[in-house]
Amino acid sequence: MALLFRTLLAALLSGSISALAAPTFQPAQALPPGHWVDHGDALCDVAAATADYLARGNAYDPAAIHGGTTAWLRTPPERIRATLDFVCAVQAEDARLGRPSRLADPAFVQQHFELLRWQPDRARAAQLASGKPLLQNLPAERLLMTKYYVRVASGSEQPSPATPHALYGLPHDEAQLTLDEADALGSAITRFQFGKQAIVAQETNSATASAMAQRAPPLIWLSRADLEGALLQGTAVVEGANGQKRYFNVHRNNGIAYDRTRKPEEQERYWFFKEVPGVLGYGKDADYKIRVQPLVTVAGDIFQLGLGRLVLLRTAEAGQPTYRLNVMADTGGAFHDNLYQLDWLSGYYRDWAGYHAANRHIGDYADAWLLLKRE
Repeated sequence: MALLFRTLLAALLSGSISALAAPTFQPAQALPPGHWVDHGDALCDVAAATADYLARGNAYDPAAIHGGTTAWLRTPPERIRATLDFVCAVQAEDARLGRPSRLADPAFVQQHFELLRWQPDRARAAQLASGKPLLQNLPAERLLMTKYYVRVASGSEQPSPATPHALYGLPHDEAQLTLDEADALGSAITRFQFGKQAIVAQETNSATASAMAQRAPPLIWLSRADLEGALLQGTAVVEGANGQKRYFNVHRNNGIAYDRTRKPEEQERYWFFKEVPGVLGYGKDADYKIRVQPLVTVAGDIFQLGLGRLVLLRTAEAGQPTYRLNVMADTGGAFHDNLYQLDWLSGYYRDWAGYHAANRHIGDYADAWLLLKRE
């Protein structure tokens, strides 16, 4: 008690009590009771795809392929990949023997994985909490768990009054360039010359509506709501009249950072898209992105934690404590310097109403552990 008092007093005298609210990752020996959800096959799919990306090595993507860059957490990156490989080995054996997945057995998880209890960066959250009740009420030991989803949109091959906004492919002036070659040209290429507001204004003005379409190929035309959903979620699924689905994923952006103090529709950050065979998560470029699955994928600060972390979440679902294993296989503009939040991929929905109806029983905060296969 005396030591705690001296620590608090020193922090107060230095004018920086925020140090006591820094994130921590502490070994945990036991898990509280709760119901475990089994999505072992989907979890292995994401784990395997992420391990394949990690195998490309730190030199390919040093921003994401590492074992942590913070003073609070550093892990040999080989252990992250070995953990993902172990997930799939366990799931494959359970499937071969026709038994329930041991990845949903708390005794097995505690025996075979080291658990690091993650407590949030409350100091950073407090800096951004103005007007955000969920951050203002962030518990001392729980993360903010937001939820994102794959937007199921209605689209058309041509612009119309109902669908005046395009998802554009890469502008013609960089279509044959690698990411590094294009980025080196800076403002000389189309992608860096426009913010979102200018592009949207062009599309809603009949005199300039074709300006961007002359610079970049329109892949599909959407409503403003579906455009915002695609930009925010990073993915759009467009259902055709015949029921077939087309998938679109973010490809390259205009270099403007996401501003967490502004509403999504007010942002200047803008993405050009690429048609893809399925739903994709993180990747340095569109040719090497991780294929992800709902219910077992979280987006987070891979820049500080490292890509591919196995994350155990304990949330309140209809009042019942519920455990879910996830792979951190995605990120976003909101996750730079963000160790107080995770974003859980919840499913496929047409709009916010469908999303809320399916997820309103799930709480906004989660106990979180990072898991590593025991050596």
